[in-house]
Amino acid sequence: MDNKVIARKKIHYRIRKRVTGVASKPRMSVYRSNGDIYVQLIDDVNGNTLAASSSRDKDIAAQKVTKTEKSKLVGAVIARKALDLGIEKVVFDRGGFLYHGRIKALADSAREAGLNF
Repeated sequence: MDNKVIARKKIHYRIRKRVTGVASKPRMSVYRSNGDIYVQLIDDVNGNTLAASSSRDKDIAAQKVTKTEKSKLVGAVIARKALDLGIEKVVFDRGGFLYHGRIKALADSAREAGLNF
């Protein structure tokens, strides 16, 4: 494994020691690959994924925009899904990635769409 990946995983484990989600306030877990971004709302107590969205969803993937713009769209979609489930508060889990660029764009977009974290 690459040293960068190992460093990110160590950071993620350190975050996960403190960050857990429950059904009323789930963990919003973000994963960023080179081309795409994925986000899930997770209830850690029951081990359930309550909602998920990614830049590979048909309506988002069809749009020819930058990766940062796609991250904003994913943030808005996950916020809409959460609000439909009656979830307004989440715990943000950046997955060991820096809170910058696409991760920040997704988080800001989710906040603008009505999620609190």
